[in-house]
Amino acid sequence: ALAANQAQSAPSAPTSAPLGTLLAALAGGLLGGLLLNLMPCVFPVLAIKVLGFAQHGSNRRAQRLAGAAYTAGVVLSFLALGGLLLGLRAAGEQLGWGFQLQSPAVVALLAGLFTLIGLNLAGLFEFGQFVPGRLATLQARHPVGDAFLSGVLAVAIASPCTAPFMGASLGFAVDMPAAQALAVFAALGLGMALPYLAASLVPAVVGWLPRPGPWMDTFRRAMAFPMFATVVWLVWVLGQQSGIDGAGALLALLVAGSALVWSLTLRGRTRVVIASVLIAGGAWLISAIGQNVTKPVESATPIASDAPAATNAWQPWSADRAAALMAAGQPVFVDFTAAWCVTCQYNKRTTLVDSNVLADFADRKVALLRADWTRRDPAITAALTQLGRSGVPVYVLYAPGKAPVVLTEILSVAEVRQALATL
Repeated sequence: ALAANQAQSAPSAPTSAPLGTLLAALAGGLLGGLLLNLMPCVFPVLAIKVLGFAQHGSNRRAQRLAGAAYTAGVVLSFLALGGLLLGLRAAGEQLGWGFQLQSPAVVALLAGLFTLIGLNLAGLFEFGQFVPGRLATLQARHPVGDAFLSGVLAVAIASPCTAPFMGASLGFAVDMPAAQALAVFAALGLGMALPYLAASLVPAVVGWLPRPGPWMDTFRRAMAFPMFATVVWLVWVLGQQSGIDGAGALLALLVAGSALVWSLTLRGRTRVVIASVLIAGGAWLISAIGQNVTKPVESATPIASDAPAATNAWQPWSADRAAALMAAGQPVFVDFTAAWCVTCQYNKRTTLVDSNVLADFADRKVALLRADWTRRDPAITAALTQLGRSGVPVYVLYAPGKAPVVLTEILSVAEVRQALATL
């Protein structure tokens, strides 16, 4: 299977999944979405939602409406992402879950958005300062819209994460007819929104929170730092895609943008003069270094398929190389990963560097290959599709004469060692 031709043919119309498969995919999507709330990338938005609970105080109707609006924002965002993914795949594009973060431009825009939100939470400005009075009071007059937008933001942050059960469900979904596939994406969104929706319907939850008071302003300002931490991570991701020059250019543009936001909080003639200078300087900066943000970094030179694999040394993956190692009788462990995948980075820095795991790999002479999906790679997408997956992380142990063993998304030392013990 590893040596199969990766050339893409025109996609055939997917056939309806059996009822049992559809129900399993829906259940997996619901449970995966629920577990998505435990992923670190979702924490900043969930913390802000706690603040939203406190702001509503004892207004049960407002809490229920906010819960329903947040759920609608999450579910519709998942449907939009899923529909876009399915549409592009139907048009012949080789894409999977998290495809939007394979674009440096999208990563840079998200970094700018989270910087802006962080500055707002820190108290540098209020959005009402920059818009007409009628729009400035929109949030106060329509808190339901604010809750809906926070659901959209939650999905934007959560999209790089793949929780347990999500991988298999998404793998099923991309091969289903559109209606069934979108139902799986909706189940995923419902699962993610379920804790907040349930809490908005259960009065006891609000009773656990402190009464509205000065603590809310302190908590709000503290929440700026998780947002800035998200920006740090996004800059690092962009550095993997566009190199150190791209990351440096993005940081410079973020600083320039932050200075511009600050200048707009000033008053009178000072505001006009400083803002004009910063706008001109920002325009020059974009023209001078902006292209570095989206310029792809040079890929590492591929290793020849007949080159020997060093013990415990990760080598770049290719279908030909994996097939050659298997033909020589050597087991292969493949780490399908991406820089923007938080779960991937966690596993890479815990289980995959464990001394016992590395010793087992060496004892059994397992070749270690890493398939980096940080940027679009049709060959990796095709390999994931063959495994019934549509996103990362995916960990697969191949052994000559045996079926591939796909491990779970949250990788444990015991699971890897148990799989290696079967060789």
